[in-house]
Formats: sequence, C-alpha cells, structure tokens
Amino acid sequence: MENARPPWVRRCAGAAWERWPAAPAGDPRGRYGTRLPWLSTLVVTLVVTVGSGFAGHDQPGRVPLDSPGRALLVLGGALLLFRHRCPRTVAVGTAVTVAVYLAAGYPYGPVFLTLALGAFSAVVAGHRAVAWWALGGVWASHVLVAHWLYRWLPPPHDGPAPWGQELLVTAWVVAVVALSELVRVRREQLARAAAERAAAERRRADEERLRIARELHDVLAHSISVINVQAGVGLVLLDSDREQARAALTTIKDASKEALGEVRQVLGALRTPGDAPRSPAPGLDRLPELTEQAASAGLTVDVTTEGDPVPLPPGTDLAAFRIVQEALTNIVRHSGSRAARVLLRHSPGVLEIRVDDDGPATAGPDGPGGNGLIGMRERAAALGGTVEAGPRPDGGFRVRARIPPAGAGTAGREADADTVSRTATEEES
Repeated sequence: MENARPPWVRRCAGAAWERWPAAPAGDPRGRYGTRLPWLSTLVVTLVVTVGSGFAGHDQPGRVPLDSPGRALLVLGGALLLFRHRCPRTVAVGTAVTVAVYLAAGYPYGPVFLTLALGAFSAVVAGHRAVAWWALGGVWASHVLVAHWLYRWLPPPHDGPAPWGQELLVTAWVVAVVALSELVRVRREQLARAAAERAAAERRRADEERLRIARELHDVLAHSISVINVQAGVGLVLLDSDREQARAALTTIKDASKEALGEVRQVLGALRTPGDAPRSPAPGLDRLPELTEQAASAGLTVDVTTEGDPVPLPPGTDLAAFRIVQEALTNIVRHSGSRAARVLLRHSPGVLEIRVDDDGPATAGPDGPGGNGLIGMRERAAALGGTVEAGPRPDGGFRVRARIPPAGAGTAGREADADTVSRTATEEES
C-alpha cells in the first residue's frame, strides 16, 4: 500500500502526498476537523471571479459579466468554504450556481473550477452518487440551454451551440470524475493500510503482554516455591536445629536474589528495549542448576538423556528449559511426591521432554489448566510443538512436550527468532 504511488511522486511530494489524500484517523468521511478552508476558498473565488472577467473579453457573443454574474461566482466560491463539513450540499449548490450562470449567458471560463472542487470533495468524502448527479445535471442543463432553450434565454439572437463543444464538456466532466475517484481510492488504500498497521500494533502489544506475563510467572513461580518450602523448613527447625535453619535461610536468600535479578532484567528490557543483551538466555545447559534448586526445596530430580543431543536455537533452548522449570515447580507446589524424573529424548526432527512424578496430587490454584500449563503450551505452540499434561494411570502426573528443534517451517523459524530477540535482554545466566 505504501509504495502504490510512483517513485517520482515519492521523491517530489514526499510526506505531503501521504497527508493530503488521507483522512485523519477516526474521520472516515474526510471532514478535516472543524476548521474552515478560508485561504484556499478565497484563492479559488478570486481566480474564478477575475478569470471569468478576462474570459468575457474573448467571448463577444456572451453576456458581459455584471453584478448578478459576479454574485453567482462569489456564491459558488463561498459554498466551497463548507466542502469538508457538508460535501453533498456543496456539490449540489455549486452545480446549481454554475447551471444558473451558464443559463444566464455569462462567459465560459474558470466558473467550472467551483463545480469541479465541489464534486471532487463529495466523491473523496464517499458521496459518489451525489457528485455524479450534480455533474450530470450541469451537463444536461447545458445541453438543453445550448440546443433548445437558447431562444428564450440571453444573450439575444443567440444560435445553437456546436455539438463538438459538448464533447469538450463531456471530456471535462469525465476528467473531474476520474481524478476524484483516483483520490478516493488512494484515501481508502491509505485508510486500510493505517487500520492494518494499528491492528498489527495491537496484536504485537497483546503478544508482548502475554510474553511478559509468561516470563514473570515462570521466573517467580519457581523461586517463590523454593522460598516457600525453605521458609517452612526454617520455621520448623529454628529451635531444634539452627544449622539446618541457617541453611534454609541461605537458600531463601539465594533464590530471592536470583528472582530479583531476573525480574530486574525483564523490567529493564521494558524501559530500554533497544539495548543489547547483557547475558545469554538460559537453556538446557542450566538443568544441573535447576535440579540443585529443586533439591533445596526437597525434590530429588533424576535427569535422563536419550539420543544424540544437537545444538538447539536459543529460542527453542529457552522454551525447553522453561517447560522443565515449570513442570518441576508444579511438582513442588502441587504434588506430594518428593521425586521427579526428567527425560530428554533427542530424535530426528523433534525434541521430546517428559517430566513425571508419582503423586499424590494436592489441591492448588495452578493445577491442570492453570497459568503454568497454559504458559508451557503457548511456548511450545509458538515453535510448532505441543504440550500434553495429565494424570498417569498409576496415579502420578506427567508433562510431555514435543518441540521441533528448528521450529515448524517458516512460522516456527520466525517465532523462534522473535523469541530470541525479545527475551535475550531479560534472562540471566
């Protein structure tokens, strides 16, 4: 849409071409606010009045321009002052003044400019039928006057006009209509392009809000779960085993420091989105650190890898890490099991992640269908993968994710690249 105009117009007119034919946002009919176009109307009125006076010198067969004729010209020009507010009324009004002016036998000339501007404003504002009827009415009245009614109208002793003159009038009308339609189409193109850009901006804003909410949930849920467990341990052992209580408080301090660092990264990226990444995004290479944090919360994690590991794109690596992190967090918060098994299976074209616990499940606000599982599914779906979560037949719970290592086709690659560019500034190694 933006490149619809010719290159020479873009070079010469620049931004003016973009502004002139386009209606402002929220103003689909082209009524450019409440200000009246005084200057342009004054210029047009002067051109029409003075030009018609000069044109009369070369048309001795027409009635000389007198006060009533000038009044008609001024009236037609004054109507143009309201062409943006009342385009239909102006189109009809200028057509009437021009038809009366020609029927009175006054000279041809710039008088047609007022009719052209009135019809132009109506077409551009979307009132095409009114503009066409106005132009057609002037043409029909001119044909009647020039070929049948001239006997009873001034100037006296006038004869019928040549039909070739009507061809010129017809060509002029067609040119006005064509130019008006061209500008109208251009305005609609620009309006559609602006609406599409606004919709795209809203979609990006919504996606960004969802991404930030997902990141904050993944960061805070895991760390706060560890803090909650260790706080309970510290309270229980505060009087009986001060060393264990001290260790619990140390774990709380480390977990809270890490959570604050990651939250600071997220908020810093919101304030300065153009800054370069300060640290790489986390990936599966941080699983030992993740299992150590889970162990400090009383959860033993056994990690098994099958197949030949392949280097993963940063976006896929981050998604895999967050899925494992969220699955372990849910076990700590919502399962009575103190042991979890993580399986990473590298197969051609797919990375499978499976996290199992033996239960039993406990009540919690973020059980199946909660924000954590929704976030895991969104991460996998952005890369063309899937996440399944639910109870196992033997009573435990299983989270299973399948992610294409390089995304699913073009959409997966674009999502992966977008994830990398937007999350690299928010993650702390």
